[in-house]
Amino acid sequence: MTAAASGPTLATAFAPFEALAETLIPHATEGDDGSHDIAHILRVFRNAMRIQALEGGNARVLAAAVLLHDCVAVEKNSPLRAQASRLAADKASGVLSDLGWSADDRAAVAHAVTAHSFSANVTPETLEAKMLQDADRLDAIGMMGAARCFYIAGRMGSGLYDPVDPLATNRRLDDKSFAIDHFETKLFKLADGFQTSAGRALAQERHARLKTVLDLFLEEI
Repeated sequence: MTAAASGPTLATAFAPFEALAETLIPHATEGDDGSHDIAHILRVFRNAMRIQALEGGNARVLAAAVLLHDCVAVEKNSPLRAQASRLAADKASGVLSDLGWSADDRAAVAHAVTAHSFSANVTPETLEAKMLQDADRLDAIGMMGAARCFYIAGRMGSGLYDPVDPLATNRRLDDKSFAIDHFETKLFKLADGFQTSAGRALAQERHARLKTVLDLFLEEI
């Protein structure tokens, strides 16, 4: 018996949907992107369950959507990036069909997966889709958002900042070249777009943390 088999499994972290997680985790991620790995999915799940506890909705559909929202990997600099959530939704629908899920529930999961992405620019029309979008975006701001931003910058070969003009006072923002430019081009804008009351409250806390991260970063450079 392995150590993993004798102790808690990863699926137990997704309580009360351990059985669903056990089934869907093998489909949940692909590639080696540490900003969209199973740890990210678990954080989004916890965000989603925290929001759902206050907002209501179908928790099973939401849990499945969380587990499969990044099941297709497309790099940030890929021309296919805007299609990533649609590709994931198609894959998710197929996985759930094989598991015998109803057409209505599959469609609900697929819509939530499609609409969660910032790049896709799809308006979430259901409560579950709104909660998934909020839960995913919470992981893009705050301390974790800053960590993921710097991780992706390293993965894409970007620098941390422009040493001559860090805040782009006299140049155009360029988040493909400098990590902290991404704070202004995207991350600081996310808190204004949350869909649920619970999500908005959490977003304000994390937005303030993200601003603190940048302030401390600038102080040190």
